[in-house]
Amino acid sequence: MMDLGRLRALHAVAVHGSVGGAAAALGFTPSAVSQQIAKLERETRTVLLERQGRGVVLTDAAQELAATARAVLGLVERAEVRLEEQRGRAVGRLLVAAFATGARGLMPGVLADLRRSCPELDVRLLECDPYPAAELVARGEVDLALVQDWPTVPLPVQEGLSRLDLGTDPVDLLLPADDELAGLDEVPVRRLPGRRWISVPPGNICHDWLLRTLREVGEEPDVRHRAGEFETQIALVAAGLGTALVPRLGRGALPPGVVARPVVPGPARRVYALWRAQASRRPAITAALAAMRERSSVLDPPADAG
Repeated sequence: MMDLGRLRALHAVAVHGSVGGAAAALGFTPSAVSQQIAKLERETRTVLLERQGRGVVLTDAAQELAATARAVLGLVERAEVRLEEQRGRAVGRLLVAAFATGARGLMPGVLADLRRSCPELDVRLLECDPYPAAELVARGEVDLALVQDWPTVPLPVQEGLSRLDLGTDPVDLLLPADDELAGLDEVPVRRLPGRRWISVPPGNICHDWLLRTLREVGEEPDVRHRAGEFETQIALVAAGLGTALVPRLGRGALPPGVVARPVVPGPARRVYALWRAQASRRPAITAALAAMRERSSVLDPPADAG
């Protein structure tokens, strides 16, 4: 009989492509995941992982076993949901993925609320960009995801997922205090061309939005610096190295010498939660969504809120 925890570890390695990625998703150490895989190899008398450079790859046998593990874990999840529904209270483990500023600006309050209201629920947070987060929910690797997108750059969402709109997150132009635009109360989009930009790396929703917005006003953006953390972008702006478009959620106080000005028409990210529709009646999901809705006052109301 193969151990379910070891199958889960193998499946996570297959999904995330590395032992480190699997460990981050499962909330374990890489060593613990490696030990689980090693025990599964002994149980099955099969080599499952092979070294390739500094990483590992799954053998053909491991790929087949990982596919089986996915089906088994899906059955287990459905059984757990039914049991939790019968108990009528939030119990077990709930893994939540959230984009970086959402993890900082919204989730601490959500997690604290759930710890008080649902003491039997083991909630774990995984910081994750919206693109992979939506895929992780669809694959059953995480239970719930806090994601964001832009009206002009919608996040691809697979069938079978449900959505709760939480609000919008306005974005401001951050620039040095001595910049010519700093004296304006608001900055028209037509004034954005001709600047040196600081942005998140390509492949990020915010980067995609910046490119599309500036191209619509006739300019190929001059992105001089790329940084995944908005705090780093703000530090670069403070050094006079460029301007950046930075959302308000989780931003914190700006350093001296940096000012924020709204852009018109005002760009705003849509913030919402995603989960598998089949788990909608699970008490842990409903409790987490209620906590997110309660804490969403840090956002502007959804665009269609009337």
